[in-house]
Amino acid sequence: MRRFLERLTVLTLLAATVTPAFAADNELSEQEKRDGWVLLFDGKSPQGWVSGGKPLAAANVRDGAINAHKTGAYVTYHREKFSDFVLSCDFKLTSGGNSGIFVRVGDQADPVQTGLEIQLFDSAGREKPGKHDSGALYDAVAPTANAARPAGEWNHVEITAVKNVVRVVLNGKQVVDTDLDRWTEPGKNPDGTKNKFKTALKDMPREGHVGLQDHNSPVLFKNIRIKRMKAER
Repeated sequence: MRRFLERLTVLTLLAATVTPAFAADNELSEQEKRDGWVLLFDGKSPQGWVSGGKPLAAANVRDGAINAHKTGAYVTYHREKFSDFVLSCDFKLTSGGNSGIFVRVGDQADPVQTGLEIQLFDSAGREKPGKHDSGALYDAVAPTANAARPAGEWNHVEITAVKNVVRVVLNGKQVVDTDLDRWTEPGKNPDGTKNKFKTALKDMPREGHVGLQDHNSPVLFKNIRIKRMKAER
């Protein structure tokens, strides 16, 4: 009964999360501010972002977007830490592009083993997307549908993390809705397939940094905003 009530609480919080009609690029409307949304990028400055332990270079900000490629590090992080939240942003890949958005990273030196990655990949049109295609919880949960747009077009992604529940909406379509507590063994998914994680996902940090991955190809990010959620403990 306790587990049922906890799950019901999380689902109630998620159901109450309504994505607002956003203002202009890299801005917040007054209603969004009242609703608790905060910009992580103003479209002009790299302020708040670090790469390789140093402030992100101004050269990685152009035309209202962060280019996560050639920042000098595998992942560019926001300085703040977040636990329960909805993260929303737009991203654009080049042909063959491969990137990701990390959340709840506990150790910036080891994002893969101490955080969760939402995969961003040039996988538009793929009939049956897998655990390494756009929208996937990397190496753990494949998207239920291929909602990715072709390379060169902007995509919109929303990532919700509240306690043990992770949800991904890609271009308006929910593609992941999963319970981290189902991952009880290191290196193994609930369906019996292997993954690369040395820690069971249920034991991964529930608080950490947001990160933008550089996987050897240009990738642009804009409208990066977050809304903290208050989950009952």
